[in-house]
Amino acid sequence: MSSSSKDTLISKNIDEKLLVFYEGWTFMAKFFRELFRGRPEFQEIIKQCYQIGYKSLPLISLTGFITGMVFTKQSRPSLMEFGATSWLPSLVSIAIVRALAPLITSLISAGRVGSSIGAELGSMRVTEQIDAMEVSAVNPFKFLVVTRVIATTISIPILSFYCAFVGLMGSFLDVTLNEETNIIAFFKSAFEQITFLDINSALIKAIAYGFTIGMVGCYKGYNARNGTQGVGRAANSAVVLSMFLIFIEEVAIVQVTNWFR
Repeated sequence: MSSSSKDTLISKNIDEKLLVFYEGWTFMAKFFRELFRGRPEFQEIIKQCYQIGYKSLPLISLTGFITGMVFTKQSRPSLMEFGATSWLPSLVSIAIVRALAPLITSLISAGRVGSSIGAELGSMRVTEQIDAMEVSAVNPFKFLVVTRVIATTISIPILSFYCAFVGLMGSFLDVTLNEETNIIAFFKSAFEQITFLDINSALIKAIAYGFTIGMVGCYKGYNARNGTQGVGRAANSAVVLSMFLIFIEEVAIVQVTNWFR
């Protein structure tokens, strides 16, 4: 048996995948240990919430408004065939609150926030700023990772509900231009079919997505290597992996939610 085969458990590629999976779980376990150890970095959390949440508002506003308007326009012809345009507000609200708002918000945030966190922490790693923090008796993991994951977990749910509101306003604009519906009648019809289960599932989705975006971005950036190329790979892989995990979580949460309907 060759020496190379002795160094592998299954195969080289599979062993590397398992090692990455193990490192990801240990990184997450370290996050929960540091989360409940010592005093939280409230100032840094607030700063990150501002960077992640407030600065994302223009993009979320535009995307949510256009999504609501376009979805309404696309749904109207199908409902008109059955003379059911009065169901349009309910249809749009169910689609936006249950699925579109959390998913769109998380995907936009994965591209904007995930890449930013990966690039920022990656550049700090390759320029040895994280090592300097350790020498200075500062806990870099708690200051850099825990604060950003908490900020994304808080900010993404808020942005999701804001996106849902803006999307409904875009839908209302299209409805009122075509059917001349007033805003009270629109929102009354929109929320007739929305239940607490829909709101709770949307909240759970947004929390899970926010945690995933923060955790993946921090993991990729914190473990970046090989100079500037490593920073670029960290930012890119943070976006790709975040989106991949978000879609998996979407399927899992929808399946579990449907068991309670």
